[in-house]
Amino acid sequence: LKVIQELKSSGINAEYGGEMKYNMGFDFPNLPFLIDGDLKITQTLAIARYLGRKLNMYPQEKDITRCEMLEQNMMDLRTGLSRIAYNPNFENMKGAFIEKLDVRLGEVAKFIGDGPYALGDKITYVDFLTYEFLDHLKALSPDHFKEGPIVEYMKRIQALPNLKKWFDSDDCTNKTYTINSPMATWPGLPNATQ
Repeated sequence: LKVIQELKSSGINAEYGGEMKYNMGFDFPNLPFLIDGDLKITQTLAIARYLGRKLNMYPQEKDITRCEMLEQNMMDLRTGLSRIAYNPNFENMKGAFIEKLDVRLGEVAKFIGDGPYALGDKITYVDFLTYEFLDHLKALSPDHFKEGPIVEYMKRIQALPNLKKWFDSDDCTNKTYTINSPMATWPGLPNATQ
């Protein structure tokens, strides 16, 4: 939360899109970014994996391949959503994307199984990535998220004490930030009917 508050008060999110990102010492200037001491990281997966290792939320050796499969499956879903969200023909493309969600979400539910987390009893960084991308899909197609194992999985993630505190706070960006940039045909406001 401290980082979010600092970003809001500094105006960095508005300034970052200009010259600023090229003057911060990143190898690949982009959003999101993480600065941890002297380490400067960009790219969603690099940040997620780094935090997983740092916070003891990286999978055990025997689970790394399964973790990477779910990670990449979720990235595929998110990329597919981005592809239609930024397309001027969004309204005509949305239906075909939503039609495929039954199968794709069924695969995710089967993979997670009884859980309680994606790889079993130990929560890993891929659970947070999976939750976020499922939440994006929920904004597009709330009917797919009324009940079932995916909904129960998302509730378990949301109920984690620090996340629950954040979701209930005024700093929760799920209430105010769009999923995609304002340039998208479908910016997608989380937790809202569009």
